[in-house]
Amino acid sequence: MTTTIRRIGPDDAQDADLVAALGALLADRHRAHRIASPLLDPAYEDATHATQHLRAQLADEQTAGAVGLRDGRPVGYLIGRTGDGPPWGPSVWMESGWVAAPDAELLRDLYTVAAQDWVDAGRVAHYVLVPASSPELVDGFFRLGFGLQHVHGIREPARCEPWAGAGTIRPATRDDIPALAALDRALPLHQGRSPVFAAGHLPTLEEAREEWEEEFDDDRFTTLVADVDGEVLGSAMACALELSGLHRGPVLADHAGFLGFAAVLPAARGRRLGRALGEAVIDWAAQSGYRSVAADWRATNLLSSRTWPRLGFEPTFLRLHRLIGH
Repeated sequence: MTTTIRRIGPDDAQDADLVAALGALLADRHRAHRIASPLLDPAYEDATHATQHLRAQLADEQTAGAVGLRDGRPVGYLIGRTGDGPPWGPSVWMESGWVAAPDAELLRDLYTVAAQDWVDAGRVAHYVLVPASSPELVDGFFRLGFGLQHVHGIREPARCEPWAGAGTIRPATRDDIPALAALDRALPLHQGRSPVFAAGHLPTLEEAREEWEEEFDDDRFTTLVADVDGEVLGSAMACALELSGLHRGPVLADHAGFLGFAAVLPAARGRRLGRALGEAVIDWAAQSGYRSVAADWRATNLLSSRTWPRLGFEPTFLRLHRLIGH
């Protein structure tokens, strides 16, 4: 049966039948995904909810993509939103609910149609979030030149035994702000080196201190520190997952806590302080009544990509990346 691929964009948000069909495809995809990752939000299994999500995204003037049709019926879609802001530059993002296709070949056809317009406009950095449990989508993007960049994971909260090593994990105080500022630099400095090579924004110590002074009392965030003999050697931040700008759509688990940041000073690494901080956040999520706790990490960060899975964080979504050059 012949498949026709055509472009879609904001004007198609008004086509109720088309958007409803796309919503049904997303609901089917999410239903299969939750067999492997049952902690994800069940709301997207409902076609009406999925349709509302896609209609709102497709109506955005920065959103466009492609749909596959067989006998006039949508069988797959791919949409992306263009962006220009730092640190990504001219780019295209295909978010966690914006791709559905039954097989890798249809996915490759959809991307072929959508990507030409993006590249013609100078947007050569492409990012996509795909279910980790979908070999068809992962394989299709890999064979389009994408590689693994980032991993989203989730697990159930649980009470954890207090850290039994030297020192303690405790809530941060204002006296810890100079140490917290130094730790704010430790993570981007680490990720700027091999094999990650993705430092992102590196604040000065003064900038980091000023930000901590302004935001320390924000009760939406819980900051923990690893204190060894009165010296703060590591820190972690926990909050509700919806406060993270990287979690939208199906990747946003319902009523989930979030391990949003963790860092240990270079000289203190190898003492299991990162693991202790992670366990403390898992314990915090259990005490706070969250249904799940999420984390995300760069696949090339050898420390986090080993520590967080060992703490039980199961991959839910993979962020794949393609940078088109000569």
